[in-house]
Amino acid sequence: MELRDVVPEDVDAYVRMRCDPVMTADLGGPLPRDGMADKVRRDARDAAADVAWIKMIVPDPAAPDVVAGTVTLWAHDGEDGPVSEIGWMVLPEFQGRGLAKRGARALLERARDEHRWGVVHAFPATGNGASNGICRSLGFRFGAEREVTFAGRVLRVNHWAIDPRTDLAPV
Repeated sequence: MELRDVVPEDVDAYVRMRCDPVMTADLGGPLPRDGMADKVRRDARDAAADVAWIKMIVPDPAAPDVVAGTVTLWAHDGEDGPVSEIGWMVLPEFQGRGLAKRGARALLERARDEHRWGVVHAFPATGNGASNGICRSLGFRFGAEREVTFAGRVLRVNHWAIDPRTDLAPV
């Protein structure tokens, strides 16, 4: 597996992940296709400028055009001030192979090694057993259930946090 920066040509992968009812069941349902090309362009710009780590998961480096999903680490303003957040999505045909966990670990290790991002938060849906399991296995600490707004929708999530410098679970 390898991770590479998102590029504007990744629109089809974004549409498959963000506009599909199965992929977005825990995110309140599919997002509209309109505007997805602009979203990918903005993400590619942010990745190229190194203001966010927006990575495409490539399961087999020998087939670089095949994308399994994304793992992203970025900062935004939360209810209590700036927050560093990590999130991931893996297409159904690639799920169950550990790609999201390996991708998240790679970004957390990089954050640790570069002394960047500080404490990193994750907010998987309360019913998303796989993503909550990834948080648990990587060494995130469970905070509480809470409601967050994503794409104008209120979601019930588990709030997890990790300091990659001290809490990242051994391999």
